[in-house]
Amino acid sequence: MTARVQAIRPDREVTSRQKLPYFIGVSGQTVGATGLSMHLVVIPPGAKAEPHRHVGYETGIYVLEGRVLTRWGERLEHEVVSEPGDFLFVPPGVPHEALNLSATEPARAVIARNDAAEQDKVEPWVPPAD
Repeated sequence: MTARVQAIRPDREVTSRQKLPYFIGVSGQTVGATGLSMHLVVIPPGAKAEPHRHVGYETGIYVLEGRVLTRWGERLEHEVVSEPGDFLFVPPGVPHEALNLSATEPARAVIARNDAAEQDKVEPWVPPAD
């Protein structure tokens, strides 16, 4: 098969395992990628992702719109706020959740991962009881 350049325009929203709206871009399913996925995530006003971790792959995030609080760590005890123009790196296996800090505006970000089937490797995370 001859390799080819492909354009993808997401035409519908899907709900990710993190319980957020995704617009699927580059993946193994859409273009036959073998080591990359890239999507648009939208966090509705006041919404947050379910706590989770990614098994075996890295995630890079570029915030387009909104302010997002990311809690991370075994107990989700650490925090970082990302704003438009910020990049965020999430190492493999690190538990985290993302929260849109606006009650009125959605947050949007481009997400890239070094796995073409990354949604298959998202695990829910329940912080240990104190």
